[in-house]
Amino acid sequence: MTDTDMSCDDCRPMLEALVDDELAPEEAARVRTHVASCVECARTLESQKDLSRLLQDNLVHYDAPDVLKARIRSALSQSVESPQPNAAPPSRLRQRWIGLAAAGIAIAVASSATTLVVMRSTTTERTLASEVLTSHVRSLMPGHLVDVASNDQHNVKPWFNGKVALSPPVPRLDSLDFRLIGGRLDYVAGQAAAVVVYARRQHLIDVYAWPQPGSDVGASSRSSQGYNFVTWRSGDVEFWVVSDLNPRELSEFVGLYRGGVASR
Repeated sequence: MTDTDMSCDDCRPMLEALVDDELAPEEAARVRTHVASCVECARTLESQKDLSRLLQDNLVHYDAPDVLKARIRSALSQSVESPQPNAAPPSRLRQRWIGLAAAGIAIAVASSATTLVVMRSTTTERTLASEVLTSHVRSLMPGHLVDVASNDQHNVKPWFNGKVALSPPVPRLDSLDFRLIGGRLDYVAGQAAAVVVYARRQHLIDVYAWPQPGSDVGASSRSSQGYNFVTWRSGDVEFWVVSDLNPRELSEFVGLYRGGVASR
């Protein structure tokens, strides 16, 4: 083995440092040379890069509270001043620093836990948005838009009985210029979802609903690839609305839809 050769056991512990640009140029060159000829290490490197991108996209920076900052500044200031006759003995100073360190660690742990929850929640929502969008675009293919075509809510709503674990709301909004087109059965994140289809002018609006136990969550909006989404949770049901309709009119539709659901 030459000086430039590297085994997989030597390479793998250095991949994370390579991604973070923490290796010396000579070490980085050796790792890259090995990765170029090793499929397993190359795959591991790509996984490290994906994880790094995920963290950079989702991690949130938390500042220390002002109270903690003030306490640390005060302690630092006292540590560099000349000892006073009534200065705290070294043992008390050590206790003070231990207390500050403990407070800092507690904040760091709490912030890390909060960050992880936020990251997981954001990642889950992105995955659902991607699945909903894929389903919506797939439905635009000829013959895939609806399984039951009707502008009568009394035809669409009963059609779902026995096909999905809920009977989705189907409020009639034709008089408000949101026409009911029909409904279909689809799949999102591996589970069956009821989809009620509306239209405004040439724009189609898909309303996805599936059981999702948990506390109610208010409506939130997002956009992706020219499509707009609104999602909320109510009564143990998750709702996702997707359309290429502009955000203002889609928000208007959601308000009317939710109002129609509430008035049932």
